[in-house]
Amino acid sequence: MLHQFEEPVISAGKGSGAIFFSGCNLRCVFCQNYPISHKNKGKNVSIAKFIKIIKSLEKKGAANINLVSPSHFTAQIISALKIYKPKIPVVWNSNGYENADTIKLLKDYVDVYLVDYKYSSNDLALKYSKANNYVENAQAAILQMKGNQPKDVVENGVMKKGVIVRQLVLPGQSQNSINCLNFIAKSLGSNTIVSIMSQYEPMYDAVLFPEINRHITPLEYKRVVNHAINLGLMNSFTQELSSASKEYTPKF
Repeated sequence: MLHQFEEPVISAGKGSGAIFFSGCNLRCVFCQNYPISHKNKGKNVSIAKFIKIIKSLEKKGAANINLVSPSHFTAQIISALKIYKPKIPVVWNSNGYENADTIKLLKDYVDVYLVDYKYSSNDLALKYSKANNYVENAQAAILQMKGNQPKDVVENGVMKKGVIVRQLVLPGQSQNSINCLNFIAKSLGSNTIVSIMSQYEPMYDAVLFPEINRHITPLEYKRVVNHAINLGLMNSFTQELSSASKEYTPKF
């Protein structure tokens, strides 16, 4: 699909050529894409068919090819990109729970890394995403992504190369977000493009966790945004709280 609701330099007015992959290596209890990530809704495609999908999105005028939750299909994706590398940027849209050695393999194939840094605490990652050692893996992966694409390049409002780090503010967890921003500023630099997201919507099994079964408050979000400003993270995208709406969730 042509996805209009990514960051402005990703959707870029034209729409991002999003390809969603079935399955996910995280089990987030609040997942908004749970029909495909948890329940594996989707269809089998060959590498040849996958290349045709890429070409069709190019033909529709997509700003880029946006591979959403692609990690568990890395080998197949590389095989496809060896055969056909699109003329528009390839975006690796990842939850951050990656192996740094795998990210190294993507160096010649991926132009933009759009990566979540969800948790600064392994306890939170285990509780809400059933992920062991999330922090160590995500930090190493993000650093490798920056090594693969050290310079951010934006031309005519479209990101051509570089890294964007997303941070989703969770209810009652503004300190988690602040700690994540501290890592980004210290390890990647204050020029890093950061997307501070207020779009948390309690979906899927969030109802089983009362403390996150709500939207975030204006004060929680303001606290995180103010901290980003204080850190000098001035290349940051922010959201209106109204972005926490099911209307922005793709229908699968």
